[in-house]
Amino acid sequence: MDRASPVDAPVLVVCAVARELAGLRARAGVDVVAVGVGPVEAALGTARALASGRYRAAINAGIAGGFRDRCTVGDVVVCTREDYVELGLEDGSAFPLPDGAALERTVEADPGLIAPFVGGIAPVILGRGVTSATVTSTDARAQLLAVRYRADVESMEGFAVLRAARDAGVPAIEIRGVSNIVGDRATNGWNFAAGANAAVETTQILLDVLFSR
Repeated sequence: MDRASPVDAPVLVVCAVARELAGLRARAGVDVVAVGVGPVEAALGTARALASGRYRAAINAGIAGGFRDRCTVGDVVVCTREDYVELGLEDGSAFPLPDGAALERTVEADPGLIAPFVGGIAPVILGRGVTSATVTSTDARAQLLAVRYRADVESMEGFAVLRAARDAGVPAIEIRGVSNIVGDRATNGWNFAAGANAAVETTQILLDVLFSR
């Protein structure tokens, strides 16, 4: 983990809207914060919550679109890495900046928080996510993102939450329940409840592990 923190310190759980985690069991030592939709709101809300300096870990949990042939509605993807697809050049290539400056377009989840899933605590897909402020609504863009970033899921907040946590020195992880297939909105199999329930169940399992240490 990035910084030392008491094992009895609380855990922050971040979602976009409260309904995503309405089924999460209330428990001492867990603060659930709905930060709003999109990368800007997510970064601001997460940074505000973490500014207290009291959290030992952050979990970004909620629904996401899954890329076709990578996962199906109701699956859970634990993202080991997030790419922010709308930062930089449209073709995804490096963006030249003066004075050695570089764009922050990729962030990784904390290995210590991923480890329980590697150990098989829950049936999840360990994969990669992309964050986009624009919801993909065509199969053409879905295919482009899936190939370019080797992505399993698309969300609007994942990168922002993990990046804010990294900046605050707090280990973080992202848990996504698949609510639809990324692409054509008319055929994407939208099921909010399936995605939300999957995210809630897996988040509760991880919290059980964290509070058993």
